[in-house]
Amino acid sequence: MPRPGTEATTSGCEATRRECLLLPADCGGRAMTATMMMSSRSGRAHWMLRALFFCLLLVFPSHGPRAVEAFAGGYGINYGRIANNIPSPDKVVQLLRASKIRNVKIYDSDHSVLDAFKGSGLNLVIAIPNELVKDFAANESRSIDWLNENVQPYLPQTRIVGITVGNEVLGGQDTSLAEPLVQAVKNVYNGLQKFHLQDQIELFTPHSEAVFATSYPPSACVFKEDVMVYMKPLLDFFQQIGSPFYVNAYPFLAYISDPEHIDINYALFKPNPGIVDPNTSLHYDNMFDAQIDAAYAALQAAGYRDMEVRVAETGWASSGDQTEAGASVENARTYNFNLRKRLFLRKGTPLKPKRPVKAYIFALFNENSKPGPGSEKHYGLFNADGRIAYDIGYKGLLPSSAPSCFLSLRRIR
Repeated sequence: MPRPGTEATTSGCEATRRECLLLPADCGGRAMTATMMMSSRSGRAHWMLRALFFCLLLVFPSHGPRAVEAFAGGYGINYGRIANNIPSPDKVVQLLRASKIRNVKIYDSDHSVLDAFKGSGLNLVIAIPNELVKDFAANESRSIDWLNENVQPYLPQTRIVGITVGNEVLGGQDTSLAEPLVQAVKNVYNGLQKFHLQDQIELFTPHSEAVFATSYPPSACVFKEDVMVYMKPLLDFFQQIGSPFYVNAYPFLAYISDPEHIDINYALFKPNPGIVDPNTSLHYDNMFDAQIDAAYAALQAAGYRDMEVRVAETGWASSGDQTEAGASVENARTYNFNLRKRLFLRKGTPLKPKRPVKAYIFALFNENSKPGPGSEKHYGLFNADGRIAYDIGYKGLLPSSAPSCFLSLRRIR
């Protein structure tokens, strides 16, 4: 992925920016021949200017920077810890490695987690929570102090590959965070530059579906006007530094909002007629792909045609309140099994077939202390004791009584 500060890869210029400015003849293979052909002083001056311009183009390519790859493969998991009964971080590392989950995202920068991940080889994304956004926007030194405390001491033993600044800030209830968000992001990036980490750590902020004015059909999706005021400068900066657009995509939430009109099979990746987008004639056989392409459509409408969309959260609750239709163990197992299978295929969406989808699943554990609807406590692939909540092919820390995914494979399909 493009990141700022990337060295030129074209063979015509191996020098640094300073060397190119001083010795433009070194930046082109034909420099000596061209110089010999220049007989007049003005001709040499003209050639020197052209060579200098060519050199600068190589050092500062117009197609944008190349970002660090913060996501190995297509599958990751969110490791939330709003619970008082989940395993210790070192046990969690054992669980993740046994399950061969390489990409992990947390919602803070807890040092016990950072210590536990040392030497694990797992990719870790840490977070600056919403309550710190205003502080980071007002003080660049605050971001430098934070990086010095939570990132610099742990590298390279702990593979910190990404930092999120806030979560679902735009379109959320606390509108006071919208304006300072972009400055907070810029200050964190400036801090990464001071530590020379901008090419090693990806910077992004996840968005909810609330930033969109409409999402059906996918091609009609656009950002809300009041959100776009703050979204545009944020996207401008992310485009400059090569960061993807991260969205929290939940077919489960869409389904429970309108269970009478949404086919649950469409939400669960099960066989169904699907939908055809009338504007593009593209066929969608699952809501997950449609939600991703809706985000792509919104970006294109806003002028960011080449920005990649990744999924920061997606999942299905295994239990919930009576008003939360579809929250069941069977549906959660079906969704997450089919989602995992879909991501492992490394395929794209109908709109972007050549760009493999990457997603973090929500979540690793059921979290018994989470506030909100009952479903918030029941997104985990694993129970608090480390046993699998339902079998989609992973191994728990302890033997489980959950039915085998292989025994129920026919039902899931």
